[in-house]
Amino acid sequence: MKILLGGTPVQNAPPAAVTIGNFDGVHLGHRHILQRLKSEAAARGLQSTAVVFEPQPAEFFARLRGSEPPPRLTPLRDKLRLLHESGCVDNVRVLRFNRAFSQMPAEDFIEHILQRELDTRYLLVGDDFRFGRDRAGSFDLLQNHGGFVTERTPSILVAGIRASSTAVRQALREGRLKEAEQILGHGCVLSGRVAHGRKLGRTIGSPTANIHLPPHRYALNGVFVVEASGTFGKRRGVASFGLNPTVSDSGRQKLEVHLFDFSGNLYGQRLFVRFLHKLRDEEKFGDMEQLRRQIATDIRAAKSWQSA
Repeated sequence: MKILLGGTPVQNAPPAAVTIGNFDGVHLGHRHILQRLKSEAAARGLQSTAVVFEPQPAEFFARLRGSEPPPRLTPLRDKLRLLHESGCVDNVRVLRFNRAFSQMPAEDFIEHILQRELDTRYLLVGDDFRFGRDRAGSFDLLQNHGGFVTERTPSILVAGIRASSTAVRQALREGRLKEAEQILGHGCVLSGRVAHGRKLGRTIGSPTANIHLPPHRYALNGVFVVEASGTFGKRRGVASFGLNPTVSDSGRQKLEVHLFDFSGNLYGQRLFVRFLHKLRDEEKFGDMEQLRRQIATDIRAAKSWQSA
């Protein structure tokens, strides 16, 4: 899979079958679109190309208004990994969503992005796709354009629920990880490199790996049973993912993972952390001794938890 970042010149781009979206979480609804894109591309002798935006448009507009952006499911790196693992995409075009881009008229998006940059011959979009300045671009506008064929896919239901990033966010916020995984069709995983932190964990008997993540707001929050993967293989542990109110007032979510029965240097290593079960919500404790006792309780609960 080839990744093309916004602003990267594309010389002689091969004719493409294209789909466009946030693909946050790359859930089963997205997978349905990607599988159909792959099939149509093969039938038409085209390259399959997914177009994604960074930041996601809703994030950009929320920050512009000074409001809280919707929680992220997957930072860009994890999104690209999931798109690659789908086996459906030859190319991913990452477009920078900024003020200038947000003001691009729908007709200019068709001409400059779809036709000139991507040489789109076939376009597949979801049933709620809108684009261009003031979201003026619609499926009808695309379908009436003579330069390429446009089709759309209906919503996909999983256990009676519409497969959507919104549904996954809601399930994660409420700690329903199994339901989230049903809609996703894969584990709830975030990845990042282990960075140096304040090293408070080791002073209270539970050393943690501080996982550096892009500074998004994430749907997950609380204390979890996790499975971490790295050069050491796979190992169970317990993770705190949140604002760490007892020891921090940064307002930024942090992911800290304590691996069971592990000793070694993890700094600089990329860990893939799969969230298996939520133990509790985040709390603010009166002092470090209360925090130490709660962490010991969390570790015991995580070790005794067994997946159904």
